[in-house]
Amino acid sequence: MNRETEKIQNEITEEFGVLDGDMEMTNFYLMELGQKLSPLPEEERTEENLIKGCQSKVWLSAEINGDKIEYRADSNTAITKGLVSLLIRVFSGRTPDEILYAEIFFPQTIGMDRFIGTQRSNGFAAMIKQFKLYAVALKSKISNP
Repeated sequence: MNRETEKIQNEITEEFGVLDGDMEMTNFYLMELGQKLSPLPEEERTEENLIKGCQSKVWLSAEINGDKIEYRADSNTAITKGLVSLLIRVFSGRTPDEILYAEIFFPQTIGMDRFIGTQRSNGFAAMIKQFKLYAVALKSKISNP
């Protein structure tokens, strides 16, 4: 496992640990995280950038910056926007291989299933899959410019 993605996930676990499982505070914190996400340019809010499998609308775009991938995202719901912001924290600024081989463990360690329902859990899995699909697609562009 990549040390940097592991370190960030441990930081996320610590942040949520402070909330001590308080559902209301956890949801409020997620919404706060979403508000800190940089706005997604209107031209990137396309059907092509919509993540399939999310009940809410979630747009994700990616671009190559050197040998790393930078992600941008937005959602039409505050909590989902907070969830995608956590994934941006873990994945953005990493190489395709770091993204592809990252094991995402923070949802389990923060007990995410307690404060998001099944629909959101399925959507969250779809988000992770889309981050990794972009990594696969962009990896070939980095290897064969």
